[in-house]
Amino acid sequence: MRVQSHMSSCSITSNIQHHSTTSNMPAKIHSEADHITHMEEVENGLEMMKKKKIKKMKEKKTTASTDECECPAPKKRKSEQLTTDVNGNMDTNTVKKKKKKKVKAVDVTDGSEMLQTPPSAEISSECPAAASDSDTEKETPEQREGAFANFRISQDTIKLLKARGVTYLFDIQLKTFNSVYDGKDLIGQARTGTGKTFSFAVPLVEKLQSGAADKRRGRAPKVLVLTPTRELAIQVSKDFKDVTRKLSVTCFYGGSSYNPQLEAIRNGIDILVGTPGRIKDHLQNNKLDLSQLKHVVLDEVDQMLDMGFAEQVEEILSMSYEKDAEEKPQTLLFSATCPHWVYDVAKKYMRSQYIHVDLIGKMMQKAATTVEHLAIACHWSQRASVIGDVIQVYNGCQGRTIVFCETKKEATELSMNTSIKQSAQTLHGDIVQKQREVTLKGFRNGTFEVLVATNVAARGLDIPEVDLVIQCSPPKDVESYIHRSGRTGRAGRTGVCICFYQRNEENQLKFVEQKAGITFKRVGVPTANDIIKSSSKDAVKFLDSVPVAAVEYFRQAASDLIEQRGAVEALAAALAHISGATSLEQRSLINSDAGFTTLILNCSQEMQSMSYAWRGLKEQLGEQVEDHIKQMNFLKGKKGVCFDVPASKLKEIQDKWQDSHLWHLTVATELPEMEQSVRHGGERLAGGFGGRGGGRRRSFGGNFNGNNGFSRGRGRGRGRGGAQKRNFSQAFDY
Repeated sequence: MRVQSHMSSCSITSNIQHHSTTSNMPAKIHSEADHITHMEEVENGLEMMKKKKIKKMKEKKTTASTDECECPAPKKRKSEQLTTDVNGNMDTNTVKKKKKKKVKAVDVTDGSEMLQTPPSAEISSECPAAASDSDTEKETPEQREGAFANFRISQDTIKLLKARGVTYLFDIQLKTFNSVYDGKDLIGQARTGTGKTFSFAVPLVEKLQSGAADKRRGRAPKVLVLTPTRELAIQVSKDFKDVTRKLSVTCFYGGSSYNPQLEAIRNGIDILVGTPGRIKDHLQNNKLDLSQLKHVVLDEVDQMLDMGFAEQVEEILSMSYEKDAEEKPQTLLFSATCPHWVYDVAKKYMRSQYIHVDLIGKMMQKAATTVEHLAIACHWSQRASVIGDVIQVYNGCQGRTIVFCETKKEATELSMNTSIKQSAQTLHGDIVQKQREVTLKGFRNGTFEVLVATNVAARGLDIPEVDLVIQCSPPKDVESYIHRSGRTGRAGRTGVCICFYQRNEENQLKFVEQKAGITFKRVGVPTANDIIKSSSKDAVKFLDSVPVAAVEYFRQAASDLIEQRGAVEALAAALAHISGATSLEQRSLINSDAGFTTLILNCSQEMQSMSYAWRGLKEQLGEQVEDHIKQMNFLKGKKGVCFDVPASKLKEIQDKWQDSHLWHLTVATELPEMEQSVRHGGERLAGGFGGRGGGRRRSFGGNFNGNNGFSRGRGRGRGRGGAQKRNFSQAFDY
């Protein structure tokens, strides 16, 4: 139908132009005066176009027929449109029929009016619509539901959102926009990394900008946003500034100078973002007026109240809440995790009827769904060197990694450890605020690749392209794990979170699994082969960054080296040197001990006891093999075992061993799935889960009766755990 309409339009114009040269004008369309006027306008226009296009008309001859009248380019100039029409060789009878049909359908009152709306213009207006329909079909349901056109968002704000890479509202944003805009109290709960900040920033900005502009000097803020940490306050204020150019956004936090903040108060503030401590200071000094607040936001409310800020928050809000219930400012609470006690506290601040938008609800998985959760068993003494290998294999030398520690001391020591070959900086509460800001800016810009931090970086920081998060131990509270792991896999991206644990922390790891609704994939430490592969890829990337001019200086040396060693040998040696992977240490996949290799002994039938595996090994390797094997564990299904041997003994064992129909011995390239350990009388069966000392002392005989003498290792583990418990409070001292 659309093509027929276009042809009909083209037919009308072509008919008019054709009759302008033959003088066969239809009789009853216009009056004689109108006819003469119309013909003069058409002839004058055609004469001018013929003079401008005379060269083209000689070189090209248009032979368009009626059924070749297609949709012209949307931006074709009017002169080009008319020229095409003039040279159209359309059948006169067909044109007359279509013309009469068009006259009946459209009320044409003046010939000039027809020229103002040429057929090409009609077609051009339809062609983009067709393309738009095609684009709409390609949109996902989420994009259609979150389209900006569905909400009260101004064009200026839409442009700013698109500049931030936001092309539609995410789930939490579209479900809270109208409630926030309409001034209703609300609790918003969604997984970390889903855009909670814009959930309140965009509608509040639109609400303020829709009212009368207030540019008075010294005006009191209309919006107050409280955050638990300085870094989060800076991030939230930046998000507000990114979506408005008309409102004054100011950020108050401790560790920074008072003078710029006082100057901002004197100039006037529309939106104030800050930490409770500094906001309270300005209130006590009678410098800040919060009596005009219309909207209050508590961001990451659970952490703010859990950190002991509840009393300060109440003092701050009392400055604006001492009014009748109907006049209370709008209160918004946002967080990824909301313990039950948060709702009790919320009743003090919010109206009796508030909206609760919970995108997690009773779903099992509370952590981000775009994150893969891995767990690596590693003794604390080996952790630093293992973390360096893990970063290399899982993220390379150029990807961004955040490593979370429980204490400030631990974070500082780890960031300076030479085992981490990538550039690393630390972030915690003992670092002065100016340096903290410089560190975060450098990490965002890619100045260094590894950020070692306490929980100060766990919430709210929108650092793009963090592909790997490492937690040095399972946190004592599940909320911390959820927020830490949420630093990666943000805004639809995928990421990896790796949690290190010692054997005496297995119960805590399972507790995190249960409460967060996730399942850790137990993996071993990276093998030497994994490290070499990753290092070689990085070395190739380094070659791409070498300037062409610099290559010329080494061309002769390269030619000599190729002649001496051969091309492949020379390049392989160069890549090894560039990557730094010239000497690699083997590690156990079971507990990350250095100098050990993990072997797998598969059996063609299920074993009733581990002694069956021991007999199979001793038959071929001799009785002395028990002096070298440690950490033996059943594979899942008990159709095999895995164990560690010294890397120096690997070749000797491989030379002696012969596979049979019953037994098959291989080197493990990844940690196999093992049978769940069973406790009996306070000890573990399937030995090897104790401390290193106890494990070595009774690594064989203990496997037969379960009384494997692991008390030494277990005791040391408890002591370590006690030390962690004593130091845990430091993690929240930001």
